[in-house]
Amino acid sequence: MLTITADSILPCTITGSWPRPRWMDVSMWGRPLDTCMLDVRFREKFGDALATILGDQERAGLDILTHGDLHCDEDYAGRAWHHYPLQRWAGFEGDHLQSWATRSPWLKYPPGTMLNEIYTGWRWPRVTGKIEHRPLDYPKLWRLAQARTSKPVRFGTCCSQVMGLFLDSHTPHYKDKRQILWDMAEAMNQELRALVADGACKSIQIEEPCLHFMANTFGKDHDDVKFYLQCFNREVQGLEDIELWIHTCWGNPNMQRVIDDDSYAASLDMYMTQAHGDVLTLETKDRDLRELELLAPYMQDPRGKKVCIGVVSHRRLQVETPAEVAATIRQALRHIPAEKLIVSTDCGFGRQGCNRDIAFFKSVSIAVGTNIVRKELGLPTTYVPAADPALQTDLVPDQP
Repeated sequence: MLTITADSILPCTITGSWPRPRWMDVSMWGRPLDTCMLDVRFREKFGDALATILGDQERAGLDILTHGDLHCDEDYAGRAWHHYPLQRWAGFEGDHLQSWATRSPWLKYPPGTMLNEIYTGWRWPRVTGKIEHRPLDYPKLWRLAQARTSKPVRFGTCCSQVMGLFLDSHTPHYKDKRQILWDMAEAMNQELRALVADGACKSIQIEEPCLHFMANTFGKDHDDVKFYLQCFNREVQGLEDIELWIHTCWGNPNMQRVIDDDSYAASLDMYMTQAHGDVLTLETKDRDLRELELLAPYMQDPRGKKVCIGVVSHRRLQVETPAEVAATIRQALRHIPAEKLIVSTDCGFGRQGCNRDIAFFKSVSIAVGTNIVRKELGLPTTYVPAADPALQTDLVPDQP
């Protein structure tokens, strides 16, 4: 159900993660949030960092904010994005290198490549017993973020299916990978239900169900692809009263694409018509907006999903200009009506590959570029403090 974007046209946001302030040098390392917050140094740094990154997003003029994934540890190439739930649920033990035999086809790279360095550097728990839910503290994390801004905070979390790509099973409890995925989907569903139980959190983003990877590799009609779709729908079961976003990209470990075949053609119908949700996010800027024309048939249904496109790349250090962002939006509007379009980044800015200045000014370009198109369409604009000439630190002589 549309909540935070129900009455807005061309709202702008970012995908999720935001670079940490340099002084935010503490991590949770598997501990409960309450335990971490007993440490006055963690408590002060975590709360201040949340206020800082939310303030950055507000100053950039974004309409919908994120908590920046600050709960994820500052570990190598963003492993904690997947690892956070695995550290906390029952049924997992240890930190081990994943076996080559169980690694997915698109996660095998030769020595001497950055992706090989990442995937042989990461360590994962092994499945050693029945997987069961234990609290991930998502409700508390969201409240800590929302308390620091009046704008809506969308809460994002890694999808259970993508976590399953890295797991080896060392227990007779599971005869195959499918039951592992299903139990993780049920565990995540329990956490997400807790997140929305009091009716405060109005929007959740489920990040990286692997339908596009799976459909490209095995074909859209493969039984495993159909099972992944079932797992995703089980994960979000009962979340009909909030706005549910489905985030897709083509990998973001230290800003790297992990697969060459980055076409949505085989998976788009599943995402648009069969996966439960209200907004589908697509990686578009880094792919030169290829395949947007495939969305046209789905735009006729007024009850159909909205589409969130990336107008800045998380992989390029060059900051896109507002004019470039506006041009990208105009191109998207050829295929997506303005009332169904949301403007964002391709993926999150991460904790290692990008710095705060680049993330900030890319976000400013998103907001200012969106305002350019809003004016052209006769729509209300959003105030962008960072682009207000009167608020510049040093005014150029004769500057209005």
